[in-house]
Amino acid sequence: MVDLEDLAGVAGAGPNAQVPKDFDAEKAPNAEEIEQQFAVVCFEQAEAYFNLITSIKPSTLSRLTKWDDEIIEAFTAAFPELVNDDEKLRVLNEEEMKSPEGKKRWREFMMPFDGKVNDYNFGTLIRSNCEDDYTQENSIFGLRVQFYAIEILRNRRGLNDAVYEKAQAEKKAKASS
Repeated sequence: MVDLEDLAGVAGAGPNAQVPKDFDAEKAPNAEEIEQQFAVVCFEQAEAYFNLITSIKPSTLSRLTKWDDEIIEAFTAAFPELVNDDEKLRVLNEEEMKSPEGKKRWREFMMPFDGKVNDYNFGTLIRSNCEDDYTQENSIFGLRVQFYAIEILRNRRGLNDAVYEKAQAEKKAKASS
């Protein structure tokens, strides 16, 4: 089993990184170096996940985290319109996710995972269209539990199998040329 929580420590961030207790995000300046490091961590996590789902057929992955079933149970209750519609899960609507109502719903969904899922609210990239790679146009900035909920369900439904099949066909074509 691959536990994506193990990938969270890429580039020195993730579950072992400590934020000072007196840190106030509202008053913190935007330091370009920190933003660049954060972007690198997000990209490396996305790259590690994409390498996983293009190497192993995603629908055969037994789980991504030890919390998969609990995450999906909460996701099902909070977002039945995504859970019950493969097309909405295949191609996410970023405007809906980031609208004031969407942000509120996602926040309410995620809060029970505070203290349970490592870095539950750490920033990550989510592919808008699960049939394509991470690109500037196909990446949504989201939070770790959002990523887990969406990707666990995409894997279970076989929606991510398209990128696996595409990668396997490309490998086969390269090998035969």
